[in-house]
Amino acid sequence: MDKEVRIYTKTGDDGTTGLIGGARVKKYDIRLESYGTVDELNSYLGLIISMNIDERAKSVLRNIQSMLFTIGAQLATDDSAADFKKQIPCKDEMIEMLEQEMDEMFKVLPKLNQFILPGGSPAAAYAQVARTVCRRAERRIIELSEKTEINKNLIKFINRLSDYLFVLGRKISVDDQVPETPWDSGV
Repeated sequence: MDKEVRIYTKTGDDGTTGLIGGARVKKYDIRLESYGTVDELNSYLGLIISMNIDERAKSVLRNIQSMLFTIGAQLATDDSAADFKKQIPCKDEMIEMLEQEMDEMFKVLPKLNQFILPGGSPAAAYAQVARTVCRRAERRIIELSEKTEINKNLIKFINRLSDYLFVLGRKISVDDQVPETPWDSGV
């Protein structure tokens, strides 16, 4: 019989949480900030998937969600479990996939000659919110990388993902026939 995962363990009641590898750290530790922000980003992607967007974008976002779980596992692994970290790679192919998806979207997007304000349809706006959460995750991960070794591809993937989410937001606006709002610097 499979063991059911318990949601509450009571082990965090003292303000700490366990990492993969066994170490316990405070819940405000930069490692938790890193993977917690990745988890928040993943939740926003789930929100975007639940909306009326094209099936290709949904499929790509589901793949990204799985990759974000892999990234979360890497970030949640303490230094004593370095061998385990190597078993959960962040591969070049995932970065290349994001670049290829952006290249495909660029084919149908109007040229971007000025800054645009976040917004558009609800799904497009959520893509822009996800982009900003992704940038925050990147900042937390880079901060963590100053204290422990972080897979360089993981940082590249998160950086490229924020670009992808910006382009996805624009593509959703085009699909929904919602015009982009240019930034007016004279306000």
